[in-house]
Amino acid sequence: MTSSETNARGRVLVLAGSDSGGGAGIQADIKAVTAMGGYAATSITAITIQNTLGVHGVHPLPLDVIEAQARAVLDDIGADAIKTGMLGSVEVVERVAAILDTSDAPAVVDPVMVAKGGAALLADDAVAAVRTLMIPRAALLTPNAPEAEALTGMEVVDLDGQRRAGAALLEMGAKAVLMKGGHVAGETVVDLLITPTGETLLEGPRIETTSTHGTGCTLASAIAAGLALGQPLEVAVAEAWAYVSEAIRRAPGLGRGHGPLDHGWPLKDAR
Repeated sequence: MTSSETNARGRVLVLAGSDSGGGAGIQADIKAVTAMGGYAATSITAITIQNTLGVHGVHPLPLDVIEAQARAVLDDIGADAIKTGMLGSVEVVERVAAILDTSDAPAVVDPVMVAKGGAALLADDAVAAVRTLMIPRAALLTPNAPEAEALTGMEVVDLDGQRRAGAALLEMGAKAVLMKGGHVAGETVVDLLITPTGETLLEGPRIETTSTHGTGCTLASAIAAGLALGQPLEVAVAEAWAYVSEAIRRAPGLGRGHGPLDHGWPLKDAR
């Protein structure tokens, strides 16, 4: 057991955008980390105006404000894991990469590119910056199929494609990759965890629902919470995967578009 595992206190610093609808982004991150037993602190990268019907506006925060938030947390509270979500631009990617270099906490990098409703959340010219700056700093990279395609140039339409793209992302510097399969057609959803020592499949029946807003944010943050609590990677991923699956099943059916999950279901069951 490493010193980081023995001293783990569940502290997660999240650098991501705010979702006014509460289903994704910082709001989902805080809910997921809390539900998994961790403590969430944040550095907000952008304010988005959105609800279940889509993203209606994006307002990036100044780079110095993003860094000041992260520095205030790291210098006082500290972090046992860091999770990154929506970064938006080359400049933010560069600044966040520099912030990661000041901490030895493992980073869960969710390469957010497009919102559930289709709105772009990462500038086209920032994809290369994510490729060169964020992937090598990722203790775990969590791309969905379209994100993996953008990062690798490989087609991802089946499990073999997930496996090939995941291997390529490992070669690009990620310590581990969770290839999410929600965008891959089929009655069964398969997420593939790939590490230098092997792979783990997590699979279950596809849940037919429109309440999937924020699943990527939620999964990455739940994993980060597990790592922050000292869990081995495979355990953190498996527990987060089970948590998100149940959160989708229990979705409250809010809004008229892509609805949010039930992030708080473990807390309700504990009553």
